[in-house]
Amino acid sequence: MNSVHSTPGADDHPVVVTRVSDTQWHAVEDELTVGRGVASRRPDGRLFVSIDAWHGVVFDRIADAMLADLPTPLYTVVDEADPESRSAWERTGFATARREWGCLVPTDPQITGLGSVRSPSGVTIVPAGEAEEGPLRALDRIVRDEIEATVGWQTMLAEVLPRPAGTTLLDPSKYAVARHGDEYVGLVRVAPLTRQPRIGLIAVRADRHRRGIARALLAHALGSLHHSGTASAWAEVDESNAAATALFESIGARRAASTLELVRP
Repeated sequence: MNSVHSTPGADDHPVVVTRVSDTQWHAVEDELTVGRGVASRRPDGRLFVSIDAWHGVVFDRIADAMLADLPTPLYTVVDEADPESRSAWERTGFATARREWGCLVPTDPQITGLGSVRSPSGVTIVPAGEAEEGPLRALDRIVRDEIEATVGWQTMLAEVLPRPAGTTLLDPSKYAVARHGDEYVGLVRVAPLTRQPRIGLIAVRADRHRRGIARALLAHALGSLHHSGTASAWAEVDESNAAATALFESIGARRAASTLELVRP
């Protein structure tokens, strides 16, 4: 990988952008590295790019080099509270494709109203770490296929963890599941991060929707966090997902941030 792009910098020193690997570009000015670009392919197959540069002109040079080297469509993610970054990407032809809300979710059942929630008839909740791995992986595959066939897995912005090809479930111990008879019908994943646990995914099989299973899973997950002394959790919700938005708003979740996914077709 040795594609090189050279243009004058802010102080008339040439900025040389070099592709140093399949996924990385470096910008050098006067023998100093002044910016980096990175490309990464997510589990859903989409190619995301990011740029770290001190000056706008360097950002533009790295972006030009990456766009010349990479196939489209390309995606990137920006904090909506950072208009400078958004503007920089828009200069290179990216446009907003979707918005995701970052929400603070209370765990106290007196606030969420989930203390009285009971699992639907015939459904039991298997706590995190106790689910059988085989049926759990089978359920994960089912709900992913159902999401892909409807709204598309690209709406799951948070799915960025690298994983071996063909693997969609990295740590079974993070999942609690809803079981009906001998079948797993719903799941919730909670990542026990140090600063604030994160609800990474909550999903129910399509043929079991509208039975209160998702609400029961959420009641279990948040209740467990509350009992461990955690006051709130973090969750991301796609703006277009009306059902998820209504579920989290109904338990007192508060929007605290927003992320934009941009695309260059």
